[in-house]
Amino acid sequence: MSKNILLIQGHPDVQEHHLCNELERSYARGATDAGHEIRHINVAAIDFPLLRSQQEWEHGLLPVNLKPAQDDIHWAEHIVLFFPLWLGDMPAVLKGFLEQIARPDFAFTSDGKNPFAQKGLTGRSARVVVTMGMPALVYRWYFRAHSLKSLERNILGFVGIAPINETLIGNVGNMDEKTAQKWFAKMQKLGADGD
Repeated sequence: MSKNILLIQGHPDVQEHHLCNELERSYARGATDAGHEIRHINVAAIDFPLLRSQQEWEHGLLPVNLKPAQDDIHWAEHIVLFFPLWLGDMPAVLKGFLEQIARPDFAFTSDGKNPFAQKGLTGRSARVVVTMGMPALVYRWYFRAHSLKSLERNILGFVGIAPINETLIGNVGNMDEKTAQKWFAKMQKLGADGD
C-alpha cells in the first residue's frame, strides 16, 4: 500500500553535496519506485526567523514561507528527517525550523485546563536518519543518544508522531565507497518499504 512520505533534509549547508543528501536521494528513489508519493523540504533553503519568546511562539504568526512546510507535514503519513550530528545534537537551523512549525493549534491544541491536551499530528510515523563522525555505538551507548531521544520524545512523540524509528550512521569521516553504497542500498530499501 502506498504512503504519503515527507523527506525533511536538515543539513544546514545547501552549497555542498553531503552524505545526508545522497541518503535522502536513495530513500526517495526506493520510495518512488515502490509507488509511494514523495515530497521534500530542504530546511536550510528556507529563510525564516528564530523564535525568541514564548509569547511569539504561542501567539505570533507563522512566517508565510513556512506554511507550505506545515501543509506538507499535514499531508504526510510518514516523515523522514535526515541530519548530521553537530555538537551532540541536530543543527540549529533544524531545531529552529521545528520550533517554528510545531506551534499551538497545529502540532497540538489545548482544552483550556491542559495546554497540551490534543496531539495534533497523530496518525503519522517517522524515521530519523543521523550521520556522525563518531562510531554510532559510542553515541548510542556511551552518550546514550540523548539528543536523539529528546527529539523523539519531546518533539515528535509530544505531537503524536509514532512509531519513530532511527538509523544512526557513524564514522562518516572515514567512510569508504563500499560502506557508503551499503548505506544507500539500505536507505533505498527503507524507502521502498515506506519505513
